[in-house]
Amino acid sequence: MPKICLIGAGSTVFARNILSDALSNREITPCEIALFDIDPVRLATSETMTRRICRALGIEDQVKLVATTDRKAALKNADFVILMMQVGGYKPATVIDFEIPKKFGLRQTIADTLGIGGIFRALRTIPVVFEIANDMRTCCPNALMMNYVNPMAMISWAMAEQFPDIRYVGLCHSVQDTSQFMARTLGENIADIDFLCAGLNHVAFFLKFEKRLPDGTRVDLYPRLRELARSGDFPPDDSVRFEVMKRFGHFVTESSIHFSEYTPWFIKRGREDLLQKFNLPLDEYITRCEHQIAEWHELRHELEDETRPIEVCKSHEYAAAIIHSCVTGKPSLIYGNVRNNGLIDNLPHNAAVEVPCHVDRNGIQPTRVGHVPVQLAAIMRSNINVQELAVMAAITGKKDYIYHAAAMDPHTSAELSLAEIEKLVDTLIVAHGNFLPSYQAMYA
Repeated sequence: MPKICLIGAGSTVFARNILSDALSNREITPCEIALFDIDPVRLATSETMTRRICRALGIEDQVKLVATTDRKAALKNADFVILMMQVGGYKPATVIDFEIPKKFGLRQTIADTLGIGGIFRALRTIPVVFEIANDMRTCCPNALMMNYVNPMAMISWAMAEQFPDIRYVGLCHSVQDTSQFMARTLGENIADIDFLCAGLNHVAFFLKFEKRLPDGTRVDLYPRLRELARSGDFPPDDSVRFEVMKRFGHFVTESSIHFSEYTPWFIKRGREDLLQKFNLPLDEYITRCEHQIAEWHELRHELEDETRPIEVCKSHEYAAAIIHSCVTGKPSLIYGNVRNNGLIDNLPHNAAVEVPCHVDRNGIQPTRVGHVPVQLAAIMRSNINVQELAVMAAITGKKDYIYHAAAMDPHTSAELSLAEIEKLVDTLIVAHGNFLPSYQAMYA
C-alpha cells in the first residue's frame, strides 16, 4: 500500500488538487495519506478536506489518513514526499521581499524565482528542504521527493549538490499550462499538438510546437505564432512572451508577469511606458497572496458545512501521474526539474534543468535534449549565474555569495549599483531574522 506524505499540507487549495488527482485513480488505492503542517488550524482544514474527498469518491475504507504536526511521524515509511510549503509565509517573509527592495527603487512582480526576492526565498527555503531530506534519510530513504516549492531551480540545484542519494524531481505546471495556452490562442486542440520543451524552470522554451494531422504528418505551428507576434493579435496579458518570441524565435513557458523580472528589459525605473506597453502589474504576487488567503478562509467555511457538496476536480499537476506510473509500472511522460549532467549540451552540467522525463516503476528517467538554440542558452545562463551563487551561499554560509548573486541578477543589476546592492542584501538579512541561518564574510 503506497504512502503519500504532503509536507506543507496546510496549503489546502493546492493539496486539494494533488489529492483529488491521486485519489481519483483507483489503481493507487488502497493507500495511506500523511498530512504534515506546522500550523494546526490549517492542517485540520486539510484533514477535513481529505476526508470529504474520500467520502465523495466512496473510498473512505481504502485510505488510511493521518494528520500530524510531527514531521518524522508523517515521513515514516513514505513512498512519495510532496513539498508544498512556503517558508516564512506571506507575512512576514514575502511582504519583506517586496517592501524593502521597493525602498531601494527595485520593483518586482512575483519575486519567487529569481531577482532579490527569489534569492531570499531560496535562502530561507533551502535549509528547511535540507532538514526534510535529512529526515527522509532516516524515515524513508527510498522515497521520491516531489518538490513544488519555489524557487524551483535553486532548490533542485541545492538538493542535487547535497543530497544525491535522495530520489528527487522538481515539478511545475508552466509547461502544461503554456502549451494549452498556445493551442487555445491558435484555435487548436491540445490533443492534436506535439511539442518539445527544455531549459530552466520558468525559463524553458518550446523548441517544437506542431499539429499532428490525421495522416500522421506534422505541421509546424511556429509560423502562425510568429505572425501573431508581428501583428499584435494576441492577449495583452502576454505581451512580454510574444515580444521575446519575436526577438528570440521561441515561446517561453512562464507567464509574462513572471518572465518580465528575469531579464533587464521590461521593468525599469522611470519607464512607466514599458509597464503600460507590456501590461505589467507591479506587486502582483502580493495581490495574489491576499486573494489566496481569502480563498482559504472561504474554502474552510465550505468544508465545515457538511450540507455543501465537495467537488473533486482534476488538475494538470504531474504528481498523481508520477505516483500512478511508479506504483503500476504504466509509463507516463512529465516535465521535471533535475540535474543537467549533459541533458542539455550547452548549459552547465551541474545546473538544474527542466526536460521531458519518462516515468515507470524505475522512477524518474530524464531524456537527453541535446543542443538548444544559442540565444536561448544565453538567456538561461544569465539566470544560472544567479542560481549557482545563491546555492553557494546556502551551502557555504558565506554572505559574499549573496552579494554576488544579487549583483549578477539581470533585473537587480540593471537598477542598482554594487554599493546599493550590498546595502539592500544586508537590510534584507536583518529583516528576515530567524528565517535565515547566520552568514559569515568570505574575505577578512
